[in-house]
Amino acid sequence: MKIIIATHNPHKTEEIKNFFKGYPVEIYSMADLGIKEDIEETGDTIEENALIKARFLKEKVDGIVIADDTGLFVEHLNGQPGVYSARFAGENATYEDNNKKLLKLLEGVPYEKRKAYFKTVIAVVEREKETLLEGKLEGHILDHPRGKNGFGYDPVFYVDNLGKSLAELTMEEKNKISHRADALMKLKNYILKRLEEK
Repeated sequence: MKIIIATHNPHKTEEIKNFFKGYPVEIYSMADLGIKEDIEETGDTIEENALIKARFLKEKVDGIVIADDTGLFVEHLNGQPGVYSARFAGENATYEDNNKKLLKLLEGVPYEKRKAYFKTVIAVVEREKETLLEGKLEGHILDHPRGKNGFGYDPVFYVDNLGKSLAELTMEEKNKISHRADALMKLKNYILKRLEEK
C-alpha cells in the first residue's frame, strides 16, 4: 500500500515512517516524489488546513494521501497560538522565535494557569472518501525551554505525568504518548483495516 504525506517537513516524514516500520506500507513525502510546491494553509482551523493539504496532493498522485496539522492551544491565551502555531511569531518564524513569543506572553503567569494541549488532526483522502483522525496531549507551558530532542514547541511543553518536557523524551518515549502518536495510532488502525480489506 502506498501512502503519500502532504509535507516538506523531514521530521514528520521520519516520524510517520517509524510508525509503520515492519508493515507492508510504502511511505513517500512530497519531496520523494519531486513535488516542490508549497500548499497554502488558508483554513481557520487545523482541521480545514489538513484537508486543504490532502485535497491538493490527491489531485497530483495515486494512493492514499495523508496530511496533518497540529496546533498548540494555551488556555490562558484563549487557545492561541492554535491554527497559527507554526507562524506564531511571524511568517518565517523559527521554532525558537515562536517559543520566545509564547514565553514572553506567559511571563509572570503562574504554573496552574499555563495549561495547554497539543492537538493533531490527520486528514486521510482516498478516492472520494475523506476521514479526519484526531490526537491530543494535555500539559503545561514551562517558563523556560528544557531538553534537546524533538522540534517546535517540544522544549516548552511539559507533560505532567512524566515530569518532563517533550524535548526531554527520546523519540521512542514521545511516540508512545504524544498528540501525534495518538493521531498516528488511529491512522495505523485505519490503514491496517484497509490492508485487511484487500
